[in-house]
Amino acid sequence: MASVYEKRPWLKHYPAWVPHDLEITRDTAMGDFFESATHKPEAAAVFYFDHALSYGDIARYADSLGAALRDLGVRKGDRLIIVLQNVPQFLIATYAAWKLGAIVVPLNPMYKEKELTYFCQDSGAKIFVTLEEVARGLDLAFLKETAVEKVITSSALDFLPKGAEPSSMLGGMKKERIPGTLDMLDLFETYRKGGVEIPSLGPEDVAYLTYTSGTTGPPKGAMNTHGNIAFNARVYRAMQKIEERDVVLGVAPLFHVTGEVAHLAVAALAGIPVVLFYRFDPGEALRLIERWKVTVTVASITVYIALMNHPDIQKRNLSGFTKAYSGGAPVSEAIVNQFEKLTGLYLYNVYGMTETNSPSHITPWKKRAPVDKESGALSVGVPVPNCVMKIMDLEEGTQELPAGEVGEIVDSGPIVIPGYWQKPEETRHAIRNGWLFTGDVGKMDDEGWFYLVDRKKDMIVASGYKVWPRDVEDVIYQHPGVKETAVVGVPDPYRGETVKAFVALKDGMEGTVTPEDIIAFCKERMAAYKYPRQVEIVSEIPKTLTGKFLRRTLREKDQSHSQKNKG
Repeated sequence: MASVYEKRPWLKHYPAWVPHDLEITRDTAMGDFFESATHKPEAAAVFYFDHALSYGDIARYADSLGAALRDLGVRKGDRLIIVLQNVPQFLIATYAAWKLGAIVVPLNPMYKEKELTYFCQDSGAKIFVTLEEVARGLDLAFLKETAVEKVITSSALDFLPKGAEPSSMLGGMKKERIPGTLDMLDLFETYRKGGVEIPSLGPEDVAYLTYTSGTTGPPKGAMNTHGNIAFNARVYRAMQKIEERDVVLGVAPLFHVTGEVAHLAVAALAGIPVVLFYRFDPGEALRLIERWKVTVTVASITVYIALMNHPDIQKRNLSGFTKAYSGGAPVSEAIVNQFEKLTGLYLYNVYGMTETNSPSHITPWKKRAPVDKESGALSVGVPVPNCVMKIMDLEEGTQELPAGEVGEIVDSGPIVIPGYWQKPEETRHAIRNGWLFTGDVGKMDDEGWFYLVDRKKDMIVASGYKVWPRDVEDVIYQHPGVKETAVVGVPDPYRGETVKAFVALKDGMEGTVTPEDIIAFCKERMAAYKYPRQVEIVSEIPKTLTGKFLRRTLREKDQSHSQKNKG
């Protein structure tokens, strides 16, 4: 007899235009781009600040760079490191590598030599592509410890028209070639006739090695296949009802799975443009949303908080921006309500992981996610087509729990990666008989909506009671003076652990809201074991480039502070 999850109760929430199961084809992430480039070469592929590049332009540059990479010895299966901001070169280098059947390894431009050494060694990459401004901040001698043979550099200014005034975000930047590296513009000129014989490439071939931070041990390279990415691009197209009129705001870092799939892959599949502007800036984002009539994006909730607190939010015309999705971190209903009240735009929830190639659960366009009556959490959506998701017990992960009970979210289907790069033990631990054990805690209600409670490792045990940080955060966000908050467990001699909240206040609220105010506010609204005993007001909450709060950093901050006080 089929379990409650195998019956897929969530299917009734799919809009009429979304099939219960999408066709599984032999399409690849590479094929989707070149299909659009072939059939609509004049259509805009990228709006880079105020300037457009067509699908034909990107394809020609990729062909030239592909020919250069071929002559540098790159072959099918080789790895190519890309350390770039959100610039057109990311697309060009990616498609050039894929034309050779190579694997792209996208990395954070903020990494330093020690971190980059690990990724280069673990992936065994032959080519290192980066920006001049990144390379200038590195001692490239570290590459001697790796298999990297050549470094290719480019400038964030390279795809701006000559004589054009660069955005203030690029102010003071100058093109300055790096000794000992190959310049990408020179390679375009040398190989302008291009010509690359494309190897056979199937959906099972790896497109990206996207490194995850991991809950234990060093980062692992998730093997995102061409089939994984092509499938989830189709998931987004269906669930967000992507059409030819849509314009994607490329606000998530392209080195992150959200940028790879929710921005680039979706745009390539639909043949629509993606707006790029180097790195996130709320004022520039609002300007470009209006300038290019942006309709859709997936961004972290911290992006929307930054937009909401920017003075231009009510000066810009955002009326076409009807498909604003938030993913990457739990979303408070209070923030969604504040954003909608301010802008008239509803924030749709989406949830996924690097290992699920972005979306595993999503709120279909024009559907409003329900709120869990028990916890007040906003649903992260319903499972995507072709997939079955379950809630399993937290201890052993062997017992399927009924609807309404809290456990570990476990995913299956064509969204799940085949494993981690050269890490069979980690693969066997995370992916068991085709089921991905996410490490995230949640539940499904009787209607098939899923709710994210928290990460297993972030659970706080205070006086024997389990406290999930996001439950406390959801209440704190209801306070009118709070901009951002993150909750962690800190050592307590009596309770074992106690709940501590770090709070960043809205502009103008400094000095008017005290830690005692926040504690009293929470005490009135939640159980005695749950409300924060400690509150620290901070200027901002530390977070990753993808918008996730760094709870580990906050725990270390508290520990360091406690040790100083003891001393």
